[in-house]
Order: sequence, then C-alpha cells, then structure tokens
Amino acid sequence: MPGKLRMDELSDLKQTETTSHLECLDGAARVVERLVEAATGQLRAERSAGARLPQHRTHALAWISTYSAAIRSLVNYGRKLEREGRLTDVEKLIVSIGVGEYVEQIFAGIAIGQNETARLRHVLDESLIDAFRNDADVRKAIASGNSAQNRASLVGLWLQANDEPSLGDPDTDELLESMRAEIKRFVATEIAPEAHKWHLANDYIPASVLTQLGELGIFGLTIPAEYGGSGLSKSAMCVVTEELSRGFLGVGSLGTRSEIAAELIRAGGTEEQKRKWLPLIASGTCVPTAVFTEPDFGSDLASLRTRASRVGDCYEITGNKTWITHASRANLMVILARTDPAEKGYRGLSILLAEKTPGTPDALFPDAGLEGTEIEVLGYRGMKEFELSFQSFKVPAENLLGEVEGEGFKQLMQTFEVARIQTAARSVGVATAAFMQAWRYANDRKQFGRPLVEFERVSDKLVMMAVEILISRQLVYFAARQKDSDTRCDVEAGMSKLLAAKVAWASADACVQIHGGNGFALEFEASRILCDARILSIFEGAAEIQAEVIARGILG
Repeated sequence: MPGKLRMDELSDLKQTETTSHLECLDGAARVVERLVEAATGQLRAERSAGARLPQHRTHALAWISTYSAAIRSLVNYGRKLEREGRLTDVEKLIVSIGVGEYVEQIFAGIAIGQNETARLRHVLDESLIDAFRNDADVRKAIASGNSAQNRASLVGLWLQANDEPSLGDPDTDELLESMRAEIKRFVATEIAPEAHKWHLANDYIPASVLTQLGELGIFGLTIPAEYGGSGLSKSAMCVVTEELSRGFLGVGSLGTRSEIAAELIRAGGTEEQKRKWLPLIASGTCVPTAVFTEPDFGSDLASLRTRASRVGDCYEITGNKTWITHASRANLMVILARTDPAEKGYRGLSILLAEKTPGTPDALFPDAGLEGTEIEVLGYRGMKEFELSFQSFKVPAENLLGEVEGEGFKQLMQTFEVARIQTAARSVGVATAAFMQAWRYANDRKQFGRPLVEFERVSDKLVMMAVEILISRQLVYFAARQKDSDTRCDVEAGMSKLLAAKVAWASADACVQIHGGNGFALEFEASRILCDARILSIFEGAAEIQAEVIARGILG
C-alpha cells in the first residue's frame, strides 16, 4: 500500500544499547516518532484509496502523536539541563519515569477517557508494532522508567528536602522566573487564603482583586507597549496564568477574556480600534467577555443564528448566547454574530465590539435589549456563567471589528492558538494545586500509625501527578515558544491543551482519592479543585475537538 511502512524499512531501528540513559531515552523517543510517521502514512494511504477513517482511529493517532510530542519535549528538557549542569536527581527520576511510562502507554493503550482507550492497533498493522516495541532503547526506557524503585527514590528525595516538593526546573529565563516569584507572593497573600470561601459562597472574585491584577499588568501582559501593554511573550502569559490558576482557577481565567479580546483587536482591528480599546484592556479599565457560543451550537460555530442587522449607523443584535463568562460585570462584549443571513456558513459571520453597562446585584443587565440568566455551575466560580438574550441590542457600526463584514470566523481562528495554550497553562496550575494539597494531606494524615505518604499506593499517585505535571508543562511552553516565534502552532496548541486538561483532571481525582472521604467534603479544597478541573477538557474546545484538530493537522 503506498505510503505504508514495510518490515524491511525498519532496519535502522537498531537493537544496540546506547552509552547513557538520556541517550537511551532519546533513542526511544526517535523510535516513537518513527512509529507515528508509519501510522500517519498508513492512515493517509487508506484515505487516498477512498477509505473512510472513523474517529476512533484518527483520534487515536492524535493522542499517540501528542504522547510522542510529550516524550520528545521531556527528553529535550532533560538533555538541556544535563548540558547546562543543572540536571538534579529529582529531574533525572521524573524524566525517566515520564518517558518510560508514556512509551509503555503508547504500546499498551492510552486511556483517553474513563471508558475509552486509544490503541496502537487502531492506526498501525500489528505486524509492524512488534518491530517498534522490540527496539532495545524502547525496552530499556520502559524497564528503567516507571519502576517501584524509581518512584520510591523520588518520594525519598522529596521527604529529605523537608520543603515543598520539586516538580522539576521550570526551564524558563530569569525574567520569567522573577515574574513567577512575584505572582506566587501575590497568590499566597491575596488569593489562596480566600479562594475556597469564594467558591463555597459562589461569590464574585472581589473587584479589589481585579484592580490589583490591573496594577500588576496582568491584563496587558502581551499587548504591545505602544498600546499600553507590557509587550511580553506568550511564555510570560503561561507563567502568570499557571501561578494564578494554582491559587484559584477563576483568577487565572480572568486574563483569558482580556487575552482573547486583545488578540482579536490587535490582529483584526483597525488602527483606531486598537488605540481605543487596547490601552483600556491593558489597564483593566475595560473588562471584556467573549460572546460566541449559542444554546444549540457549541463548537459548531458555522451554524450560529444570532443576527446582527445593519440599521443606519448601528447594528441591531437579536438572538441567544450561552456559557458567557463574567457577562454581568463586563463592560465590553466581543460578539460573534451573523451579519449576512444569505451566507449559512462561516462567511456570514462578523465580530462586533459591544459596549455595555456593568451589572449590579439589583440589575444584572441594565441595558435595553439585553437580558441574562445565571447558569449555576459545579466549579469554575468567581466570574459566573450566563445565558444571554439579545433583542435589537444596538452596537455602533464603527465597532465592527476591522470594519469589514464576513471576517469574523477568520478573525476568531487567529485567537484559538493563544486561548488553548493559555487554557493548557491554567490546567498545569490546577494540577499543581491538586498535587500540593495531596502532598500536604498525605504527610499530615496518619492511618494505622503511619503517614499516608508511606503507603505505596498513595506515594505512587503523588509521583505520577508530579511526572505528568512536568510533562504537560513542557508541552505548554513548547507551544508558547512556537507562538512567540510567529510559527503556526494549532496542532501544538491543541496537543498542549488536550494533555494538560487530562492531567489536571487525573491529578484532581487522585487528590480526592488520597483525601478519602474528606476529599468529598465541601470544607476541603480538594473538592473545589476536582470541580474546577473537570471543566478544563470542555471549554476552549472540548477534548474531542482538540483531537480532531490535531488529527486533521497531522493528516493534512
């Protein structure tokens, strides 16, 4: 079959030992990359021959490719630290466990849901799988990876340190680490002591916190300096988002709406729109909300029905939107609506920058033509979710983004990469919060006369939480660096979001399990973290959408 790897083409998968353990892991990563190439070639060939590729196969390719990218990022991280003389015993163990575990999962099956598994046989002939599996570096990476001895050694190093466990060197520059330290201090004093109270009361994050975030420059982090921002990198955005989300997902998500709005205006707005809105967003004076989703159409944006009709020097918006975060408090709505009813797909969509009056407890939506109803949610609190109803809501025509109709979907697509990278960073923050809660509880709580951390099934959970946090973090920062270099990274952004959201949920679930019955009690933060983590694989494109994006990108 054209494009399909044959057995005689596997001769360069050498069955020889390499000279160092990191070189062995690098060799295993190369074998997995060859495996992904072979699987991609097989699916492409089948498609070219007219076969229909079902989602369980294309999405399996997406997950296996994501794990391959994660393995490569982890190996490169270890080798970089080794070259710079900064590779500690903690990182050696995390890298070994992580690579070995992910390589083994690729061959054994990747759990992509509670009742779904991506298997290698879905994408590659079984006659070829054994040739990859039997490579010497692959066998050694698995055997010397996620072993009981390595897990025990890692926990032992953490206990010896008698401090907050190391999850590995963040591998970012001095400026970003100084930013991380500043945000950590802010979170420790202003966010962490109050976050669980906000969650339990379903309260808004206090306006004073928004003011402080504005003063810290959070909302203008990546906005160019000429428009009042700091002009920093997407990597800086990830550092800040990760640490804020570690304190409280709602606070870490406050910047998401500003980032989306600013990116849309920066990339698609007129110069006048940029000069009007970007400085306001950067200062925190403008509080935006993204108004995209409709009740009957989640990710199916091409089917949106909300209309924006031109009437004189205004557009009148009529329709319904749902899952609008921070809608009442916001004073700017970035609305995706259909300006051309004759166009049934993406081409008829436009984006409007709609000013509104911030709501109060007595009048959530005081403007004429706009009503809203709160959607009560399990977690992700602090901003509140709403369903909105527009009835001839007026927006000045000059607030049409770019002042050209029909460009809305294209403009929105330009923000997806950033939004997904930032959501991946939020996921890393939530996963880290889960790990720290679990670590403290496992050390403090005693059962049968021993701290929980001394029981293998507990310490093993902590190890895998830490390992996967480092793995997903490397993938997130890789995607951010791609975006910073102006390289198209929809696949990398999708991979980072896909994996990090899964890791956040797995970590939160393990945290609750380590807490036992207390993890199910509202008074313990583990319960909040579980509720927060669950949304991460849904918003900014559900896991299934991410897998579809990745598969399409890989298969072309």
